[in-house]
Amino acid sequence: MAITSNLFILFVLGSLVLYYICPKKFQWAMLLLISYAYYMYASVPALAFILCSTLSTYACGRWIEKLQKDGKTGKCALMLAMLLNLGILGVLKYTNFVITNINAVAHQHFSMVNFILPLGISYYTFQTIGYLLDVYWKRIPAERHLGKYALFVAFFPQLLQGPIGRYKTLANQLFEGHAWSFHNIKYGLERILWGFFKKMVLADWAAVYCDAIFGDPHKYAGAAAFGVLLYTVELYGNFAGGIDVMLGVANMFGVNLDENFKRPFFATSITDFWHRWHITLGTWMKDYVFYPLTLSKFMMKVGNGSRKAFGKKIGRNVPVAITNLIVFFIVGIWHGPTWNNIGWGLYNGVIIALSGFLAGSFRTWKKKLHINDKAFGYRAFMMLRTFVLMNLSWYFDCVDSVKTAWYMIVQSVTNFHPSTLLTISSGKLGVAFTPYALLILGVGCVILFIVSVIQERGVKMRDALSKLPFYAQFAIFAVLLICIGLLSPMAVARGFIYAQF
Repeated sequence: MAITSNLFILFVLGSLVLYYICPKKFQWAMLLLISYAYYMYASVPALAFILCSTLSTYACGRWIEKLQKDGKTGKCALMLAMLLNLGILGVLKYTNFVITNINAVAHQHFSMVNFILPLGISYYTFQTIGYLLDVYWKRIPAERHLGKYALFVAFFPQLLQGPIGRYKTLANQLFEGHAWSFHNIKYGLERILWGFFKKMVLADWAAVYCDAIFGDPHKYAGAAAFGVLLYTVELYGNFAGGIDVMLGVANMFGVNLDENFKRPFFATSITDFWHRWHITLGTWMKDYVFYPLTLSKFMMKVGNGSRKAFGKKIGRNVPVAITNLIVFFIVGIWHGPTWNNIGWGLYNGVIIALSGFLAGSFRTWKKKLHINDKAFGYRAFMMLRTFVLMNLSWYFDCVDSVKTAWYMIVQSVTNFHPSTLLTISSGKLGVAFTPYALLILGVGCVILFIVSVIQERGVKMRDALSKLPFYAQFAIFAVLLICIGLLSPMAVARGFIYAQF
């Protein structure tokens, strides 16, 4: 059920009716049935996997709590559940990647395996693992009600695009009853429309040119630099737009999911970028991988050895650098079982690791040069630098091999011919429409930029809009709806990149 389809809209409307006519004390059960209905529409066999994850982590959460009350650590129960759930994810998602590499290295011809990839498995696996670790560390009590825990795992908006939720944040919102609220419905619709605008106008038009350029890199090499800029628009509009739609749907059920984007292209460093891009994945990695690894006994020994070998200044950063590389290796392969994704993840990890080693030198040079961190010029330079570094990483994300990525990077510098863009056909509308399509894309990006600048200054757009007269609000969203309908590059929008993830 595509998010941009009429069927999805009808499903959400029907679900809202069922949810709000249901007695409040049973609304959580209705929401669970709705979520499972959505999941079963996607794939009935895949339901077995989410049920397995739900039952195993629920039982192990209770088991860990019981063992700890008896004076034991519960570590064995934790490891058992993590091995089972991460094992299922690993087998389903990465088996063919392993087979491909074995075939390439050993010159074998093992056949690929056609596994089902359950909807949202990457999200709900991390979400349930986070829940178990929180129980193990005694941050939260284990949920005693199996049905309510099942809703925490299967709440359908977060399965499609994320965000990766935390039990402590979601439990009360999901389990308590909600009265019909015009405010929630209105806010939800606003968020959904804004998400569809990002996806169906910006991302889908950008995808037309990205597909052409990176699908035939030799023919369109002269436009490679524009191609990667357009890929930035496609990726952000697609992913952030999808998150907006899901947060809007959740809003209408009275549930506030965690924000997943915070204007990432205003970031002044790669670290800052990851505090703004896919925020819930970044915080999950920080809380459940980075800190536990950095504070582990092994890394303590590595730190002590590094300080003796390299001195205190460098040595103290070695464990952090190693952990960052591990974290971003996981981030890369979590995004997809390809060497491109692994390379993209390690690219980010290396930059962040090097930044840690060079932080002291940067501070010294800024002091000597009398650079004010808060000065507009300096912040603008840092944002531009970060933007360029992130765009370089996208070269490895939007082609099928590292070799092709390097070819496109070289061509961007040595063979830059922006006029090549005008030779790309705008879908069924043809080359003649290309200048108008690029204009639509450019105006859309300007609108997104203006809204982002306003938000970056601390203005909450939805609160500001709610203060306008009703006719003004209606006019704004009518125009937005018309733009989505008229300016989308095709009758049926493309699927979301992170759907079925």
